[in-house]
Amino acid sequence: MGIETIFQIRISGDGVLLDGLLGLPERPKGVILFAHGSGSGRFSPRNQFVARHLEAGGFATLLLELLTSEEADDRRKVFDIDLLADRLLLAETWLHTHPPTVALQAGYFGASTGAGAALQAAARKPEAVGAVVSRGGRPDLAGHYLSRVAAPTLLLVGGDDGPVIGMNQEAFAQLTCTKHLMIVPRASHLFEEPGTLEQVAQEALRWFQRYLHQEPNATKESLS
Repeated sequence: MGIETIFQIRISGDGVLLDGLLGLPERPKGVILFAHGSGSGRFSPRNQFVARHLEAGGFATLLLELLTSEEADDRRKVFDIDLLADRLLLAETWLHTHPPTVALQAGYFGASTGAGAALQAAARKPEAVGAVVSRGGRPDLAGHYLSRVAAPTLLLVGGDDGPVIGMNQEAFAQLTCTKHLMIVPRASHLFEEPGTLEQVAQEALRWFQRYLHQEPNATKESLS
């Protein structure tokens, strides 16, 4: 299934404007909202790669800047998980009030610090998200929200990413939802080794295919 188009979009709310890229296949099964890690954004080559794979599998994707350019220069905001989760929930509301995605169930794909924000957002509004995937993430940053996550959650960690493995194991133990922790052999934190990012994309697609369900009234409409 090919991509019909990728739209540049802008979401306004909470006194900010957030830029994003919305990828729409012809008959989307759901929509995956990406939560980028520190120092990353909608043009991240790794998240772009995963997004293209999910779109080929029939899912719409939204790669969004969770911080403005001014905020991104403030390290306190880069690691402000509460703020990042607020922005994800703002984007989720936009998706569910916008014609092309209004009837699509949402999933979250979080990387690095973005994983903590995705899990906090999933806990704060459980009816809004059907599944969560973390890539090399810091789910531990979701803190006490972890036990409140209801969405099925997949944690993907590189086998050579020692400290992050421990952080994921600790977070995994606190999750009470349907969950799976997968350690990808010979992969570092950024999954730069041959074939490892492909495995991440494949596992993410399988997870969303299993747990996201298309709403009966989901239709493809124009952005106008």
